[in-house]
Amino acid sequence: MTKKTKGVIAAGHQKTAEAGIEILNQGGNAFDAAIASVLTAFAVEPMLTSIGGSGFLLAHTQKGDNILFDFFCQTPLKKKPISELDFYPVNVNFGGEESQKFHIGKASIAVPGNLAGLLKVHQKLGKLPLKILAEPAINYAKNGIEVNKFQAFCMEILKPILTEKQAGKNIYEKKGKLLQENDIYTIPQLADTLSYLIEEGFEEFYRGEIANLLVKDLKEGGYLTLEDLKNYQVIMRKPLQINYRGYELLTNPPPSSGGALIAFSLKLLASLNLDKIKWRSQEHLEILAMVMSLTNEARKDGYDAHIYRPDIIEEFLGEKHLRCYQNQLINTVNKLGSTTHISVLDEDGNAASVTTSNGEGSGYIIPNTGIMLNNMLGEEDLNPFGFHQWQCNQRISSMMSPTMVLKNGKPKIVLGSGGSNRIRTAIFQVISNIIDFNLPINEAINLPRVHWENKTFSIEPDQESILLENLNLPPETNTVFWQEQNMFFGGVHGVIKTDQSLMKGAGDLRRCGVFLSN
Repeated sequence: MTKKTKGVIAAGHQKTAEAGIEILNQGGNAFDAAIASVLTAFAVEPMLTSIGGSGFLLAHTQKGDNILFDFFCQTPLKKKPISELDFYPVNVNFGGEESQKFHIGKASIAVPGNLAGLLKVHQKLGKLPLKILAEPAINYAKNGIEVNKFQAFCMEILKPILTEKQAGKNIYEKKGKLLQENDIYTIPQLADTLSYLIEEGFEEFYRGEIANLLVKDLKEGGYLTLEDLKNYQVIMRKPLQINYRGYELLTNPPPSSGGALIAFSLKLLASLNLDKIKWRSQEHLEILAMVMSLTNEARKDGYDAHIYRPDIIEEFLGEKHLRCYQNQLINTVNKLGSTTHISVLDEDGNAASVTTSNGEGSGYIIPNTGIMLNNMLGEEDLNPFGFHQWQCNQRISSMMSPTMVLKNGKPKIVLGSGGSNRIRTAIFQVISNIIDFNLPINEAINLPRVHWENKTFSIEPDQESILLENLNLPPETNTVFWQEQNMFFGGVHGVIKTDQSLMKGAGDLRRCGVFLSN
């Protein structure tokens, strides 16, 4: 007799996924599993996410409710003279053709939301006690895990940030050298902090001893005050919803940008019939490049400057605004032919898609806690009008886009990605791979991807080594051929319910992602 599957989960680390499965086995639902997995990610994926970071959780309940929990970072209540700020650049090289500049230091830290968000999700949708959900995270932080290949890679490229202070060296170095693959690393102070927060309540992080210690340290060089932490609120939003070829897409709404840009790209693609287009053919890549280019152009033309307007989605995705870009795409085609994600489905029809991030980290660790704070005020893509130009006490716009695709009102695909400003193109491609090209989810996620931005078209290598030198691309485009697949192109972790009601999934091999079921 076949054992009934209680649920499935795709995540960025084996232990992260195992924590969620363990909770499902104990009778928890998809939201309990997601919370436990995020808490565990704080311990086993600290290069990518943290208590000091922020995120979003997109929920679909068995009753049919769709809720976007926005617990992304908030800008501080007040500014300071730039001359008083601790804020400086570092370069992160992804090991391929591309590097990216980030800014770190105390003034790069925005108000974190992860703990507040997890608490709100638990209060609204959880079943099991938080104490049970935190047990895997506390165990791994205390007793340690083995560094895998992807973690070792992350530590190497983020070394200037992770080991900026002695507190970071205590975590990420062993005998004065950076941890290597197969080394065991622990964060015992984080285990103690999680235990303390479970006993005292997650609110303690925003109002208690930890909050006061953080504010004291950031008084010189940083922005955050106790009022910033006390005033932080989780926002429950209605997800952005569009139809794509008969499927219902749910994703992150404004003021975040990623979901709207994914929706815009799919709306463009919907104007084309792809039935006779071969996946990864020259024509397919040219279409992708054009869609990404037009989406970037539309973002500058009608989105970034208006993200806080209540009617921005109706205008940005409206027929009038879309038509000129769709016409450009059709005319062209006629001529040529540091973030982590968790996706969960359970047997009752609940689905959770949760993306959390610490940015690249600020380099500052709250003393005796094991918690590195975010650098969201130092991320160029989150500050399109320049650093220190943000408006006070406002939700930062993010590319993070936890996403679901429903069929007849039921979850069909649950996915999301890490990858900074590559998040939206990674998710867009995976959705198209599944719906337009009928690829199995493992192939849809792990086959080569592309990314167009700033007149550069980055292309992952194809096993078939097809010749792509003569691609007809947007004007002045520079083509970059990568030698191997890379985390630069995102890290999509997704699950799917097949037409036969089987639950499957895949983790992105670019980030050592895993898929588990029970």
